[in-house]
Amino acid sequence: MTTARASLINVDATPYYHCVSRCVRRSFLCGYNDEQGKCFEHRRGWIEQRLLKLANAFCIDVCAYAIMSNHYHVVLHINKGCAKALSPIEVIERWLTFHQGPLLIQRFMRGEVLSEAEQERCMEIIEIWRERLTSISWFMRLLNQHIAAEANREDQCTGHFWEGRFKSQALLDEKALAAAMAYVDLNPIRAAIADAPETSEYTSVKARIKALRNDQITPEGLHVFAGYPRKDQPEGIPFRLLDYLELVDWTGRQVRDDKRGQIDSTLPPLLERLGFEPKQWLKTASYIEVGNMVGSETSVKAALPLLDRQRASGIRLPDS
Repeated sequence: MTTARASLINVDATPYYHCVSRCVRRSFLCGYNDEQGKCFEHRRGWIEQRLLKLANAFCIDVCAYAIMSNHYHVVLHINKGCAKALSPIEVIERWLTFHQGPLLIQRFMRGEVLSEAEQERCMEIIEIWRERLTSISWFMRLLNQHIAAEANREDQCTGHFWEGRFKSQALLDEKALAAAMAYVDLNPIRAAIADAPETSEYTSVKARIKALRNDQITPEGLHVFAGYPRKDQPEGIPFRLLDYLELVDWTGRQVRDDKRGQIDSTLPPLLERLGFEPKQWLKTASYIEVGNMVGSETSVKAALPLLDRQRASGIRLPDS
């Protein structure tokens, strides 16, 4: 029996989630399909562009992504603070990026005189949209529906393109977030279609490395790195970018040592800070998709009542 989405996604438990969508019938999202003799590589661009466009409109940040041949991974951050700070006009403009607004909202945007009842109805609609701008379900719906429609149009067919609902995992603490992001960014390397993070096409890690080489702080559409947790820390992923890139490289070498050789005995600073032993980190980074939440024992126990669950399946990481 499927689990209610409200029991899987709750910002009070954690704002970070790892989501996966897979194609039906072994269909190809992108890449080369030997059975059909067709190349669908261009569809990677479709999903990357749609993903980043949605991130610019929604109050949901993209921390990591990897687009594979018949599925994709994304790590998302729900930004409630951003949604609360939006003015009514900003909420409307963001929502209407992907939707047609009702006539009442159009009149409101044109500055027409509305009755008190009409004004109240406008505010009700705007607050509904404000809430949806932080909904991963709405975010993923607008992503998957668009890609499915484009793919079916290209294939000249109808029917389901995705395997039902997307899968989501709650990332309950820093360790879980780092493990999930590294797992996502290393997908092409583990699948033996890339040799290094900087050559992994359609991944967030390649986009970050490219931006870094061009003296940019963060690629457009991706969530920023805020550095080590500290007083008055700005909004962002609680690691340093360079530490994270070193962590991804180290983990990739261990998971695919036949392609990358041996690693130096020096471990990356982020690994030491998160308190992982090498064997535990490799287990976590290799099997991150198991279960519906990832976190330390303490984080899992604290999150269970918030997610309305008595027990959880997933990976339990050691407390620091």
